[in-house]
This record gives sequence, C-alpha cells and structure tokens, in this order.
Amino acid sequence: MRTTKLQLFAIVLSVSFSACSNNSNPALPRSVNEVFSPKPIVIERPLAENAPKEIGLTVESARRQTEITKIYDQAYVVLDYPNGDVSAERGACTDVVIRAMRAAGVDLQKEVHEDITRNFTIYPQKWGLKKPDKNIDHRRVPNLQTFLARRGKAVPVTTDSADYKPGDIVSWDLNGKGLTHIGIVSNLWNERTKRYLVIHNIGRGAEAQDVLFDWQITGHYRYF
Repeated sequence: MRTTKLQLFAIVLSVSFSACSNNSNPALPRSVNEVFSPKPIVIERPLAENAPKEIGLTVESARRQTEITKIYDQAYVVLDYPNGDVSAERGACTDVVIRAMRAAGVDLQKEVHEDITRNFTIYPQKWGLKKPDKNIDHRRVPNLQTFLARRGKAVPVTTDSADYKPGDIVSWDLNGKGLTHIGIVSNLWNERTKRYLVIHNIGRGAEAQDVLFDWQITGHYRYF
C-alpha cells in the first residue's frame, strides 16, 4: 500500500525525543516541512548597518554553537552562579538562547533568577517548586517567555517572514498541547523560501534550519 505524505508525517510524530518545556516531556522529531522540503539554498546575509553590536555577537554565538553543541541534554545540573552553564557540547533548546545572549553581555541565568526571586508567583507554577532555583529556572521556556515579556521585549507574532530579524528569539508550541520550544533567528538566509534559518536544539544538538513556521509560534522577542 502506498504511504501518503500525511501518513508518513503521522509516523514521524509518533517517535519520541526530548523537549525543552520541562525535564520530562518528549519532543517532536523532524518537522514535516524538514522531511519533504527541497534542500535549502543558504547564503549569509550581512546585518543592517545600524544593527546594535549585541545582535552580531548573539548571532555569531548561536552559529558557533552549531559546531560545538552536538548533544541534546536537558538534565538538571547544579550550575555555578552567575554565568553558570552545562558542558558546551550538550544542552537543551533554552541553552542555545542563554549562550547566545551571554555572548552579548546578558546573563539570563542571573536576570531570570533575580526577577523570579522578586516575583515568584508571577511566573508559571508548572513544576511544583516552592522557591526559585538558579540551576533550572532560566532553562525553562515558559520562564524565558515570561521574563522577556516582562522586560518589554515582546514584538508581534505574525506569519510574515520579513518580520523576523537576525537575533530575534522565537518560541513555539510543538504539538498544539503546550510542548514548548525556543530558538534564535540567524543571519543565514534560505533563497528558496525567502526567510532566515533558526538556530535551535530540538534533539540533535544545535542546528540552523528553516523551521520558523513549522510549528505554532507562541512568542516573538527582540532584546536588542
């Protein structure tokens, strides 16, 4: 019997990997667009002349991670504070953003921890914690979404690829049921689809992929 595209997508979705929403939920594997789309024609686009230097540092760090971070690992780890990090060869989707932002002088571990400490009840109460935890709070997508929104960094979520610029942070719902994911927009441009690749880690290490609209976008943030 011939397997249809829809049937194959269903098979793809049935495979379980790790995700970023917390320390136990499974994540989706390759998206249907990644499986069936033509190979991208990728070029590097220069940043705008008036772009803040922090954007260049953020994008450069995110791209460098694709050469270093080869393992997906969202395990709880006791970290140094501030500027704590897991081993560079591993991490979760949030670690891509944390490392990229840290290269631009923003330590999300410290910033998120301090804000949660002052405003604990404002943040999502999804993990049964009774107090802030500097080892994990910043490595959870819902917490990053809350922090970025509270800092006034949210910009409109649209379906127009022109609205998503290098250095932007994007979050998604992978399965329509709250399975969260996050990544950062690069300056690598797909000539076929006319949009920037996203650097993220969904289970195979940090990768630059044309997945911006593969899942439901739940947040769009511009820090610099």
